[in-house]
Amino acid sequence: MKRFFAIVLLSIHLFYIGGYALLFQYYIHQSDVQMVKQIFDNKIDKNKFVEIKIPVNMPTIQDWDEYEEIVGQVQLKDAYYNYVKLKMTRDTMYFICLPNATKTRLVNANVIAAKDFADVPLSKKGQDPVSKKVNTLSEYNFQAFQYSYSAFGIFMQKNNVPASIKINDPFIESPGKPPNFIS
Repeated sequence: MKRFFAIVLLSIHLFYIGGYALLFQYYIHQSDVQMVKQIFDNKIDKNKFVEIKIPVNMPTIQDWDEYEEIVGQVQLKDAYYNYVKLKMTRDTMYFICLPNATKTRLVNANVIAAKDFADVPLSKKGQDPVSKKVNTLSEYNFQAFQYSYSAFGIFMQKNNVPASIKINDPFIESPGKPPNFIS
């Protein structure tokens, strides 16, 4: 009975250490799979789609005239979106997205809030300590190049030299007898 009780307590402890995070990751993955399946089966109401514009700085690309059907995910602030169409210009990325409320709710439930702990230093107002703001635009600032390759011509001259050699004696003498067959 003691062994069974120890195994149960150890299982609960291991679940809180890593199983909890694995379970949340499994549910998040299942919500992504369900959302993609709904998108590809056209079970989504067209009125639920939203257009998101993200400013970028990509002066080397050409502007896209129309939306391309590219499927992916994007996170803006604390919300997750599954995009189905993408259009890029030199200064803006346009996404036609569907809000993924299930994933947003699961991720927000899985985040550990530091203000719930008593030993974490907070500012005077009881909020999170002031940290340096990171500019997220640098994530989308990439250089795109357009290359044009051309093959160089290699000119070889014909050489009419025969590649055969005349052998006078085709037999080669051996230095001794071959070994006997051993079974």
